[in-house]
Amino acid sequence: MRLAPLDLEKHLDNAVRWLNDPEVTHNLLIGDVPMTRLMEEEYLRKSALGSDTDITFAIETLGGKHIGFSGIHGINWRHGFASSGTVIGEKEEHGKGYGSDAAKVRARYCFDVLGLRQIYSGYLEGNDRSRGMLTRAGYVECGRKPKRYWKRGRFVDEILMVLDRDRWAVAGGKNLG
Repeated sequence: MRLAPLDLEKHLDNAVRWLNDPEVTHNLLIGDVPMTRLMEEEYLRKSALGSDTDITFAIETLGGKHIGFSGIHGINWRHGFASSGTVIGEKEEHGKGYGSDAAKVRARYCFDVLGLRQIYSGYLEGNDRSRGMLTRAGYVECGRKPKRYWKRGRFVDEILMVLDRDRWAVAGGKNLG
């Protein structure tokens, strides 16, 4: 897989479809209200323009098939950390390792290109795919916010994960992704 720059013509239709699919958004913070094409177009347009604190990529197979998104958010340049997130929207591509690969490539970008020292990510309790993806990329659990979010009829914990530059390098991160 590769992390590619956002392209509205190539990525917008998939984003709208995925974010309105209850199976895709079941364990995500998004997806509980309808996502209109206009709303997602505005979000992707803003993301494609970039900012000093947020970078969003499309996840594509090497053959060019768009399968998801990966982002680096809330970059704190002074203290050297950011938050990260991934969604694999194409359901038939779940479980094939694309999310883990994307997280590894994103980590290499964060540490080697941006010079960050820590990347945080969170997932909702019960999202075993996200837990596995983050663990395979080297993240470790660093905390839990009990009953943080209302999701599909109940409050769920947010589990916090972290990957720091030293752990990534010792685990062979420079050879990953």
